[in-house]
Amino acid sequence: MSCDYDLFVIGGGSGGVRASRLAAQTGACVAIAEEYGFGGTCVIRGCIPKKLFVYASHYTEDFEDAAGYGWTIPTPHFDWNTLVANKNKEIARLEGLYRQNVKAAGVEIIMDRAVFEDEHTIRLVKENRTVTAKHILIATGGRPSRDTGGAPGAEHCITSNEAFYLEKFPRRIVIAGGGYIAVEFAHIFHGLGAEVTLLYRGPKILRGFDENMRDALTDSMSARGIRVVVDRVLKRIDKRDGEVFAFTDKDEMIETDDVMLAIGRVPNTADMGLNKIGLKLGKRGRVEVDKYSRTNIEHIYAIGDVTDRMALTPVAIHEAMSFVKTVFDGVPTPVDHTFVPTAVFSQPEIGTVGMTEHSALAHGHAIDVYKSSFRPLKNTLSGRDERALFKLIVDSKDNRVLGCHIFGPEAAEIVQIVAVAMKMGATKADFDATIALHPSVAEELVTMRIKSYSKNG
Repeated sequence: MSCDYDLFVIGGGSGGVRASRLAAQTGACVAIAEEYGFGGTCVIRGCIPKKLFVYASHYTEDFEDAAGYGWTIPTPHFDWNTLVANKNKEIARLEGLYRQNVKAAGVEIIMDRAVFEDEHTIRLVKENRTVTAKHILIATGGRPSRDTGGAPGAEHCITSNEAFYLEKFPRRIVIAGGGYIAVEFAHIFHGLGAEVTLLYRGPKILRGFDENMRDALTDSMSARGIRVVVDRVLKRIDKRDGEVFAFTDKDEMIETDDVMLAIGRVPNTADMGLNKIGLKLGKRGRVEVDKYSRTNIEHIYAIGDVTDRMALTPVAIHEAMSFVKTVFDGVPTPVDHTFVPTAVFSQPEIGTVGMTEHSALAHGHAIDVYKSSFRPLKNTLSGRDERALFKLIVDSKDNRVLGCHIFGPEAAEIVQIVAVAMKMGATKADFDATIALHPSVAEELVTMRIKSYSKNG
């Protein structure tokens, strides 16, 4: 059939932008529809602004640590509005670069909401016109969940979206959730001077992460003064006279300035006409895809958070590149989600790649575990008692490193390089044969020689 475009991309986040650019470079006629701004969650209301806030929150401890190294610093003062304004300026710059790169690749940009009319036809809502495409890629990402289980007053809560634009800095904040977003914002607000309470419905925060990392971070948060309350859910939220009152299912009341919901994210698939065309959706409305990111409709694909496979920006970009190779380069390329590094930008950080101890055993591996807890050199003169924790999960049979988990300074930077070695099939013997870079925190990776314990799957 004759169509207006070879590819129509819905969503201008990292995945959609990369797919549109690469497809256009093959000579395809490509358009991309985005109703807000380019860069998606990561650039506009996710990874980038969050990391800028993380940097800002570190200065409290940096000022404290400086005294042990001979620096005398006047009492510092933090201004929230300056941080927000500078962040907004940087995000606007990045959004412009994304838009510019898309245009330079020859992709037609359509600032509009796109919904399905039929399997090949897209309706542009504001323009009230339709276009057709041979292939369609859904890359609409996700949004913060507001599903509190029906707790009255949920409309008084904010999410990570609003947290980046608060007009007034909250001196007290309750954060509901136990995932990496909740944990990171707990450290951000605490580091900037807020009194923080983290409420989590489960028995332990950071579900899915290595148990030792979860315990180490929880202990660190409590030592810092962040109140971590587990086995709790919000029962009701009241707001009166500018103050917010959060009630838990244990009949506790917490008086606060804001309540932030960080209880997960849901795919953006509502009101897109997907049911009309018979597109298969899964749990929480995610788009179901195969290993090539193809939906149950042959010419319609989906990548990124909207598929709810692995909600990480670099993963969406990888899926985009695999999609273009498969559809426009004629080289079927399945998505590879193995050994994907990830991090929790807490203080200090958690960096992880590969299997946890639990998942390795669940997959039938017999494992050797190497662990090391130590006080980083920087913490000596500063007088800070905080310790780092390194952990390697090794296959007992072939000596391959199955997982690496780090709680400590610059953990994210370290684990990125570890991921390269693990992707190449590195063994514990390879780690042992590598000469340490001294003095560094990372050298612990190649000096852990004594096995902590072994387990059979």
